[in-house]
Amino acid sequence: MKKAIFSSLLLLALLSVSAQEENIKKGWNFGILPAITFSTDLGFQYGGLIDLYNYGPGDIYPEYYHKFYLEVSRFTKGSGIYRFNYDSEHLIPGIRISSDLSYLPDEAYDFYGFNGYDAVINKSWIDDKSPDYKTRMFYMHRRTLLRFKNDFQGKLSGENLRWNAGFAIQNFKISEVDLEKLNKGKDPEDMLPDVPGLYQLYQEWRVISPDEADGGLINTIKAGITYDTRDNRPNPNKGIWTEGGIETSQKFLGSEATFGKFYLTHRQYFPIKYDKLTFAYRLGYQQTIFGQVPFYYQSQMIVSVLLGATMEGLGGSKSVRGLWRNRVIGDGFVYGNAELRWKAVRFKFIRQNFYLGVNVFSDFGMVTDKIKFDVPNLSEWSSYTTADFFKENAEKLHVTAGAGLKVVMNENFIVAIDLGQPFNEQDGGTGFYMGLNYLF
Repeated sequence: MKKAIFSSLLLLALLSVSAQEENIKKGWNFGILPAITFSTDLGFQYGGLIDLYNYGPGDIYPEYYHKFYLEVSRFTKGSGIYRFNYDSEHLIPGIRISSDLSYLPDEAYDFYGFNGYDAVINKSWIDDKSPDYKTRMFYMHRRTLLRFKNDFQGKLSGENLRWNAGFAIQNFKISEVDLEKLNKGKDPEDMLPDVPGLYQLYQEWRVISPDEADGGLINTIKAGITYDTRDNRPNPNKGIWTEGGIETSQKFLGSEATFGKFYLTHRQYFPIKYDKLTFAYRLGYQQTIFGQVPFYYQSQMIVSVLLGATMEGLGGSKSVRGLWRNRVIGDGFVYGNAELRWKAVRFKFIRQNFYLGVNVFSDFGMVTDKIKFDVPNLSEWSSYTTADFFKENAEKLHVTAGAGLKVVMNENFIVAIDLGQPFNEQDGGTGFYMGLNYLF
């Protein structure tokens, strides 16, 4: 998840190295930026990134010939991003290549159970001011992901219909949170208690099977079709962007699980007043079509091209803003976003093109095909009851709403601030996100 604040954006402008015209950008543009951001899901981010664009002679601006991205950053809640990304349609003429090599450690990865509202959330258990407090890490586990991912697109018919394909090598490591590490340097009264969290209890109850509890190697291939008429990929005013396909993991690829998933995503942009006011929406659907997906892979959202460090959900900055990250997990799910975008003010600063934008939105998501497992009948000796964790047939639409601010340089570099609020207290509290790019 790339992130930067407004001061970082200004620094990027100062460090731009080519002698461009005021409006049409040419040559190489780069920035060495501090990554100082905040997310409700991840906490404060600190570190640095390099973003490098090659616009060539400027004949395709605001599109670019080559883009390189390097980030090294950490978050106060224990996550990290160590990432290199390359994106181009011109390295191999006619084929867009997007390659990503990332190491993503997370000391407190969100885990709220399966099937949305069927998994009960007890907020008092994670509130250290509550008499029912257990631990702030109750709905967390430790996860590290080492990933090498490559996405490809090429023309199928005309300028708009494209094929897409890709492969990924992904090594997941899962364990309970490292209390010794998280408690290091804390005063005794602030230390996390040694209490089993949901991840450990799910193992005890065999909701999570022993062969997948500690993660594994998931290597995938995918293929699909994309129809894209957007006037500008990172910052569209009009057009359609629809894609669908199949992703599969197979033992012959070296994976530890065999399964297949279907995905379909439709996005459309309506210019109410061209280059000033745009209505945009996104509808998505994802479904397991065969095999059994390990629990640690169910949170992955399949897309033709990876746009950030992660695409995970449903919930959080990349899917349903205001929802807890990974709140809605199932074998099948549907989600959507509706957004009104206003480019309020345009100006130039240090020979760079800027605008300030405002957006209002509503997001939603829902499990359509539930993960099958035997609901445990907790015995009398347990301090818990089944109703503490499971509520049969409770799943329904999860809905949020909110607003945001955008600071955009050269139509490509977009600093995004969004504030989302869920309608149901089982979905979390107010979500605040600072990052890069429009959601879609």
